[in-house]
Amino acid sequence: MKLRTLVFRYAVFAVIATLANLGAQRAVLAVRDDGWALMLAIAVGTGVGLVVKYLLDKRWIFLDGSTGARAHGERFSRYTLTGVFTTAIFWGMETVFWMIWQTDLMRELGAVIGLAIGYVVKFQLDKRFVFRPTGPAAAMQTGGAEQVR
Repeated sequence: MKLRTLVFRYAVFAVIATLANLGAQRAVLAVRDDGWALMLAIAVGTGVGLVVKYLLDKRWIFLDGSTGARAHGERFSRYTLTGVFTTAIFWGMETVFWMIWQTDLMRELGAVIGLAIGYVVKFQLDKRFVFRPTGPAAAMQTGGAEQVR
């Protein structure tokens, strides 16, 4: 896959996952208005965005054709672990923007900025630790992001 195609796809998928994340947050905030609403909204949004981004990255970024519960479980577990650090960036940025301006618009702007930074870092982590070829595929360096020119 050419670098230009990879960057375009990754950017589009980051936007899709971001919109899914923020949509889920809005849904939670529409039905909850208590002291825990924001934290619950951020957690639900993060979960939705994580699953959406994993499915898109697996198939269209890293061209991972593995199937089965075991393969998905292992990869999704590693994908989630690499997301711990990047999620802290996102949550931190969103929370700081909320604490400073206390408006939904600025909270969402903080979320978008945090997610954008996080996605750049996450791609590098995923390429190295989640979707790396293993076994015979590693020797041949076939598939996925390893073909980027």
